Amino acid sequence: MNKAELIAQMAAKAGLSKADAEKALNAFTETVSETLASKEKVSLVGFGTFEAKNRAAREGRNPQTGETVQIPASVAPTFKAGKALKDKVNA
Repeated sequence: MNKAELIAQMAAKAGLSKADAEKALNAFTETVSETLASKEKVSLVGFGTFEAKNRAAREGRNPQTGETVQIPASVAPTFKAGKALKDKVNA
């Protein structure tokens, strides 16, 4: 499912216009992004938790040359599915 299909589904289920559903989706993604950038987590009970996790610097290898390269430390966004979502997917 791509963004346009998601917007169409949201509009149909919520009884909104596609324009309103797109605004809602954009507001949601922007809010989650800003919250993660400020190192806070977003928990949606039953759905899951979005969180920013620190990744330590490490050493890696270039698969083409075998050369050792340094991979710098970074912050990665993660998502952990909640129990209700896991149960629905596994049903």
